[in-house]
Amino acid sequence: MELVSPGLGLIFWMTLSFGIVLFLLSKFVWPMILGSLKEREEGIANSLEAAQKAREEIQNLHSNNEELLKEARDEREEMIREARKLKDDLIDTAKDKADEEAKHIIENAKAVIEQEKTAALSALKNQVADLSIEIAEKLLKAELSKDKKQKELMDKLIGEANNQLN
Repeated sequence: MELVSPGLGLIFWMTLSFGIVLFLLSKFVWPMILGSLKEREEGIANSLEAAQKAREEIQNLHSNNEELLKEARDEREEMIREARKLKDDLIDTAKDKADEEAKHIIENAKAVIEQEKTAALSALKNQVADLSIEIAEKLLKAELSKDKKQKELMDKLIGEANNQLN
């Protein structure tokens, strides 16, 4: 029963030992515990702040990435448009050049054809003239082989010449 109703000495010594323990704890242990708790609290606060900064940075990077993607798409579209325009210009230029060359070839061909035609006509006229001369020569030889016919022809030609002179 002594423990249920303690004596005055026991209370004194328990209070004194509790005070000493309390004094030692408050002097040496609690500052270390409180320092550790403060450091931990600061570490957690710093970690939360760093996490918040990281989130903001990620959001900024995400928006920057979206802008970069949009710019890249726009640049790609612009490059495609320019390439198509360049292709169309090259095709038009090639068509124009081909048309000019075709016209030039056709004109040259017409000129060559005209020259060939003229040459062919000249050759044909020369052949006709040669043939006519040969035929006339053969006819004259056949007709003029007789003296009487030669004399008649000469008289006729002289008569025509005199008529023309008069």
